[in-house]
Amino acid sequence: MQALTFWKTIAMDHENHLETILALLEENQVQYCVVGGQAANAYVEPLVSLDFHLAVVADQLPKAEALLASKYSLERFPHSLNVTIPGSDLRIQIQTDKRYGEFAIDAEPRDVLGLLMPVASLENVLRGKIWAAQDKDRRASKRQKDLADIARILEAYPDLQASVPADILAKLV
Repeated sequence: MQALTFWKTIAMDHENHLETILALLEENQVQYCVVGGQAANAYVEPLVSLDFHLAVVADQLPKAEALLASKYSLERFPHSLNVTIPGSDLRIQIQTDKRYGEFAIDAEPRDVLGLLMPVASLENVLRGKIWAAQDKDRRASKRQKDLADIARILEAYPDLQASVPADILAKLV
């Protein structure tokens, strides 16, 4: 089974909402990139997740929000704008923390789930994972997943270990 078919089955994205959302952003020239766990999957052995995190260049966030609101239900959280898709377990989250918006500027096309899309650089994916792992307001289970993603990245790219703070390295198995 192809990665995209497998993921769409798990996420119940039978109507190609992921592709529709990405096309909507691209057609309207919204500069975005994949961040978070799916971005990590573009660089290391993938793990399954229903979450799909995107970052948008900060000054284009209002435009992206208006475009998505025209077709989907949106829910705002402190650091994200979540897209709700009826009948699907797909969880698209647009990062609203302006630090992530910078990641879209130097993103490069990479394979994610069998689709070519802009992905944050490896260094930025790691940086975002470090921020998330250090966020005390984030659920503990999410911070554990962030640590696992950091560990996966460091196993594949040990030269990046110097860019990880000591408190994070101490938590890695």
